Order: sequence, then C-alpha cells, then structure tokens
Amino acid sequence: MSGLTIALIVIAVVIVLAAIGAFAATAVLGSSRGLKRRFGPEYERTVARHDGDTKAAERDLTDRVKRHGSLRTRPLEPAAREAYETRWADAQERFVDSPGDAVTEADRLLAEVAAARGFPDSVHYEEQVAALSVHHGTHVDGYRRVHRVARAGTTGGTQSSLSGTEEMRAAMLDARALFDDLVAEHGTRAGRSEGQGTGRSSAADATGRSREDRGGGRFHSLWAFNRHHPKRS
Repeated sequence: MSGLTIALIVIAVVIVLAAIGAFAATAVLGSSRGLKRRFGPEYERTVARHDGDTKAAERDLTDRVKRHGSLRTRPLEPAAREAYETRWADAQERFVDSPGDAVTEADRLLAEVAAARGFPDSVHYEEQVAALSVHHGTHVDGYRRVHRVARAGTTGGTQSSLSGTEEMRAAMLDARALFDDLVAEHGTRAGRSEGQGTGRSSAADATGRSREDRGGGRFHSLWAFNRHHPKRS
C-alpha cells in the first residue's frame, strides 16, 4: 500500500470520526435532558411560549446554544463594577418616590452591563436576551419582566396605571438577581451557568465582602420589604 493511499485513508477516518463526534455532540445538546440541565427554568418558559410544543421549544433552545454557547465574556474593571452597583442602589432608592423611573433605569442598566460583559448590545434586544438565556437561564426572565414593565410606560400609558406598583417592585426584584450575576467576578467563560460551580460565591467580591455590604446591595433588604405605597410617577 502506497504512502498516498495510507494518507487518504487516515484523512477519511479523521473526517468520519469528526462527523460522528459532531453528531453525538448535537444529539446530547439537543436532548431534553441536556437542554433542561443547561437552561433550568428557561426550558419550561420556552415550552410555554411555544404553546406546549416541546419539539419547537427544543429547536429554539438548541439554536440559541449554537449561536451563543461559545460566547466568552469580558471582565468588568473594579471601578466599572462599583459604578454599576451604585447606579442600581440609586435606582432602588428612587423607587419609593418614582417607581416608573426606577424600573426604566433598571432596564437600561441591565442592558448596559450585559453589553459591557460581551453579550450582544441592547440595539438587538431579542438577541441579547437569547444570549443571556444560554448562560443565565435561571434569572434571564427578570430582564424580560423589567423590560416589559419599563416599556409599558412609553407605549400608551404610565407604569403605574398599566402595571401597578407591586408588579414594578416584583420586576425590580427579579431583575436584581440577573444584575448580581452579571456584575459577579466569574471567569471569562460565559458558558458556566448559575447552576454550575465557579469555585467562588457569586455574592462575594475578591475582598471577601458580600456585595450586600457594598454600593447597591446594602439597600436591597430594606427596599424589598418596604411595602408602603410610593408616590405615583
């Protein structure tokens, strides 16, 4: 057997093995179990958005992973992280007197932080949410919720009349969970979702202090349970 023949056989074997590997990876990725593990509650939300059509939902989720699964995030500089946390704290304090403005700022802030971390920018909102859902499936719906409530104030009414103070409060609380994930000092590999260990608590910074003791976090508990009615915005 000539050297050329052997080389061609080796190349053919490599191609076949690569095809088998790609097929196997796609099969695992597209399996219900794999998607449920990756997306968490986002799996059920997607099924619901597809009116219970599991196959359509899984095609949707698989497509998201193909587009955004390899995304690598950029770390935030300490000064930028502190600035974002301070802005979130300010928004929470503002909620008491102007809930509509606070929700709008929370929506804007999530979009900015996500873009700063390397996710698609907010000009392409749907694509930004799709990418976030791949890597933050547990909390991404908080962004959808606060975005929806914020938009209610700019399309034919006010947040107060269309959504109600309690809905705005709940939206802010849900959005805060995603905000915490985005400003956390995780590694640069975005594919590590909330459910997978990082070796460091997402609620602590490099100094060992909880973010609940820093900028935005120190107001969180008081704000969340302060149930008196704010002034209408």
